[in-house]
Amino acid sequence: MQLQISTTHQPATDLGYLLSKNPDKHQTFDLAFGTAHVFYPEATAERCSVVLMVDVDPVGLVRGRGEADGPLTQYVNDRPYAASSFLAVALAKVFSSGLSGNSKSRADVAASAIPLEVDIPVLRCRAGEARLRACFEPLGYRVEVTPLPLDEQFPDWGSSPYFSVKLAGTLRLSTLLSQLYVLLPALDGDKHYYIGSDEVQKLVDKGADWLPGHPERDWIMSNYLKRRRSLVREALGKLLAEPEEELETEAEAKDAGEQSLERSISLNEQRMAAVEAVLLRSGVGSVLDLGCGEGRLLGHLLEHRQFQRLLGVDVSCVSLERAADRLNLDRLPPLKRARIDLQQGSLTYRDARLAGFDAACAIEVIEHIDESRLAAFERTVFEFAQPGLVVITTPNVEYNARFERLENGAFRHRDHRFEWTRAQFQDWARGMCERYGYEVEFLPIGPVDPELGPPTQMGVFRR
Repeated sequence: MQLQISTTHQPATDLGYLLSKNPDKHQTFDLAFGTAHVFYPEATAERCSVVLMVDVDPVGLVRGRGEADGPLTQYVNDRPYAASSFLAVALAKVFSSGLSGNSKSRADVAASAIPLEVDIPVLRCRAGEARLRACFEPLGYRVEVTPLPLDEQFPDWGSSPYFSVKLAGTLRLSTLLSQLYVLLPALDGDKHYYIGSDEVQKLVDKGADWLPGHPERDWIMSNYLKRRRSLVREALGKLLAEPEEELETEAEAKDAGEQSLERSISLNEQRMAAVEAVLLRSGVGSVLDLGCGEGRLLGHLLEHRQFQRLLGVDVSCVSLERAADRLNLDRLPPLKRARIDLQQGSLTYRDARLAGFDAACAIEVIEHIDESRLAAFERTVFEFAQPGLVVITTPNVEYNARFERLENGAFRHRDHRFEWTRAQFQDWARGMCERYGYEVEFLPIGPVDPELGPPTQMGVFRR
């Protein structure tokens, strides 16, 4: 496997000083799992490129591990070729000075943002191209992704989970290396060594400056830590400087105000019943719950044999853990368990996992998305996933005047980015129908005020 980093910073050969690696020499480093080589295919004042090539011994991997898993159980595997935790470990050892951001002779350059390019010939990402882009693009990179075929001689076999990736951006070299150290193993999904609390500290050290605000933060952390929930919570607590017990109750605290406000009219129960009724009448057999939260709607749908395939998607790992507990996933009968799945994901990036469903629901979700990102949500659902039926509910801001405990002009939930009037919601929905070829029906949820309408408005979109 290999990684190439290039710069056009002037003079470009400063890259050698930042990495403490002489461009005139080919250098070799022994690793526990193989050998790392560093060389410069070009080194001029205008452009300089360095290659880190890691030679992994696959036979030694299998024979050296008593509890190997994933691709490490086979002598023939992809580890010598695909960027992974092996490459991240080699990067940390070989480019330690660049990773730390220290350079005695070029301290000013090490502290500055410079133009950098990265070429990764082979990177495995089972979650697909959309997830790969979702990890790098929010960090400011220009991303070029080329899917690699299963076999070039048999193109009909389709694409593989492997991609060729090129990145370009202007940033500190230490930042680039820190992000690669975390994202390469997270995207690959299989670490070659034991994951414990020390790995949490590595994640915090490398991700403190950029990971807390990343839209894919929870997914990155979960994959980096091999989906060990206790470690994810520990890492999240350290990154956000919050005790773990506070994180455990974060979801409840955020929703408490809205639930208390609406409890007097049993609005949440009415929402679930209304959506459930629409789905039952439609005859759909598979349902995608976007922003599933703690799985309340999924719990209702799971009781009906009509729904043979249910997928809940949420950006929050904490919410998904609560959903798994609420739904008793680990105690369901096998046939019932096979009908439902929970996955972490963003609703504003194209995701192949969302395609192929008869219906999709976004219950009290869109108001949590920045209005500037709604177009991305629209494309994710209506252009790429393209279910035959889409159900969307959102608060009717006009009805807020009927909530005595709600201050004038305040939103029902502190995380709401907006709350729309009936006219605003209908204008948005009709515009979306024109763009993506759907028709929409508007239905009220909750007691209808003759002047202000219902507390919740629902749009039912059909192709």
